Amino acid sequence: MTTATTPANFRCGYIAIVGRPNVGKSTLMNTLIGAKVSITSRKAQTTRHRITGIQTLEDAQLIYVDTPGFQTRHANALNKTLNKTVTNTLISSDLILYVIEAGTFGPADQQVLDLLPKEVPVVLVINKSDRVKDKAVLLPFAQQIAAKFNFAAIVPVSAKLRFQLDGLQNEIKKFLPENNPIFGPDDITDRSEKFLASEIVREKLFRFVGDELPYTSTVLIEQFEQEGDLRRVFAAILVERDTHKSMIIGNKGARLKEVSTQARLDMERLFGGPVYLEIWVKVKSGWADNEAGLRAYGYE
Repeated sequence: MTTATTPANFRCGYIAIVGRPNVGKSTLMNTLIGAKVSITSRKAQTTRHRITGIQTLEDAQLIYVDTPGFQTRHANALNKTLNKTVTNTLISSDLILYVIEAGTFGPADQQVLDLLPKEVPVVLVINKSDRVKDKAVLLPFAQQIAAKFNFAAIVPVSAKLRFQLDGLQNEIKKFLPENNPIFGPDDITDRSEKFLASEIVREKLFRFVGDELPYTSTVLIEQFEQEGDLRRVFAAILVERDTHKSMIIGNKGARLKEVSTQARLDMERLFGGPVYLEIWVKVKSGWADNEAGLRAYGYE
């Protein structure tokens, strides 16, 4: 899509997706754009970066920004950096989607609500509404939350089942400024394949190591090469202790092999070609509380 072919009254803008950890922000964005660019996990606090997902429609380009869930559990340099990312994203967006879980509102939800700027319109998105068996309780729940903030709109959805997502898109478009598209019509993210590869490996860590996985672990892509359709990816998993390393490797390397296999398959689906992937685990104590190190590992 070029400026010459852009329809009149075309809208384009940035939409921040915020909420406490594990309310489904990443799943919501992935479903809206129709591709997996932000990792998902049952483990809270999975997203650590500002991830942009792009959805281009006939009359609008919606640029979603999936933010880390506001961090309250650890007071290290990593979490201070993540919280700064959230607040910076809020004030620079055209619209904010404040995501909560249907039937649940606690102190962590309130803490994020207290961060929302008054000068940016906010849409309350009540996710996982399919899990509420008695739909009659949704309205009073929505009214209870609506009393806490001057929301521009309230939309119950199920990101997993695509329930009400068209309605949510229509609400979003109302608040975006009239602008030409910023990205091409086929773009789905502004992140590099190298970055996406690291996120895919990190997701598989969360999925296959689960609650045993230490929060202070990350993935560093040390080499990313492309030869024709083949991509060669060499990744290092950074942990803080030798016990963490053995936990990830597993008995006779079985767990690391499973992480590698599933990560490679996801990369091949996303990149549309074969992937050669090597992963190893390195011990680097104190990396999560070192601000210079965090910048070196890509944390903003």
